[in-house]
Amino acid sequence: MAAMIGYINRNMKKHIITLENPVEFLHRDLNSSVTQRDVGFDTESFASGLRSGLRQDPDVMLIGEMRDKETIDTALKAAETGHLVVSTVHTKNAVQTLSRLIAEFRPEEQEIVRARLADAIQAVISQRLLRTVDGKGRVVAVEIMRVTGTIRDCIVDPERMEEIVDLIEEGREQYGSQTFDQHLMDLVEEGLVEFSLAKAAANSPSDFDLKMGILSGGGADGAGEIGKIGEFTP
Repeated sequence: MAAMIGYINRNMKKHIITLENPVEFLHRDLNSSVTQRDVGFDTESFASGLRSGLRQDPDVMLIGEMRDKETIDTALKAAETGHLVVSTVHTKNAVQTLSRLIAEFRPEEQEIVRARLADAIQAVISQRLLRTVDGKGRVVAVEIMRVTGTIRDCIVDPERMEEIVDLIEEGREQYGSQTFDQHLMDLVEEGLVEFSLAKAAANSPSDFDLKMGILSGGGADGAGEIGKIGEFTP
């Protein structure tokens, strides 16, 4: 998210407001005006900071994390009124992100929330950092869901949510989307990540094993662990 805000700040003339707990990266004004608020110090909560921030006519709002129903609802309202909203949810993949946002609302509210989410959401990017083969660094595996008309239909209809994974996979060439498993297979084939580590990180380890076997006759065995780092170099 810091990289996204940095890109907008360098290349566009926008008013950007960030709500973070804590503020991790300091953005100086370049082409954009950036206001950063520390939740708990500058504002009571993400939801209250988001509400007050909307009164300051922002173009872009970064929310460090959508933790509760109130924050999600206010973020949706911000998106529905033409603001670009960037935020995180602690989930494993794109489909789980959608399910988590919807599940925060009561059952009787979920039908309208599905419609609002389908209309507002543009993309979901999920990432996992994996140890490289040489053990000296980390490489990112990324799942990218670009929201298409068909995916919007699937978000609205709870019985079609399971179709989204296949739509992400099928849209790789046309829309630039990809599943974790697709990118993990690329990383194994490029010799960047051990097969066993990639399999452990896959959305479906059994399917990943089968697909890798079909594509390349299997992969190299090796122990590994999924790593996580929190550093960013602008």
